[in-house]
Amino acid sequence: MSLADACGTDVENYRRAFGRTIYADSRTAAPETLLALLDCLGLQRHGQAIYLWHQVPDHLPEAEQHQLASRAVPWLHAAGYRVNIAKDIFDEAAYEQAARQAQAQRPDPPRPPVPASHSARAPRSRSRH
Repeated sequence: MSLADACGTDVENYRRAFGRTIYADSRTAAPETLLALLDCLGLQRHGQAIYLWHQVPDHLPEAEQHQLASRAVPWLHAAGYRVNIAKDIFDEAAYEQAARQAQAQRPDPPRPPVPASHSARAPRSRSRH
């Protein structure tokens, strides 16, 4: 079972304790449209068969990782998905900017701002956006 399954969402964005990687855990057997949207938003797909997840690229500086994760949320909401992002990775300014863009440009999400390159539980303090 994925964290998204356990939380009743389509995507859970979080960082594991003491880790640097930001994960976007989608529900088990998520539709390809959701997975493709996460790809398009700049997250990297990992896993195989029915256990798939996405990650914010690790090579980005920490602030840019938070911005990328936060910018994805409004686009996922606009596509009808239930999303949760942990407070410790949430960037309000990036979220608000993406929310304005998503509202103005529906239905197509923007291209990722960075080129794609190459479990523990989520923190208890999560904020639903």
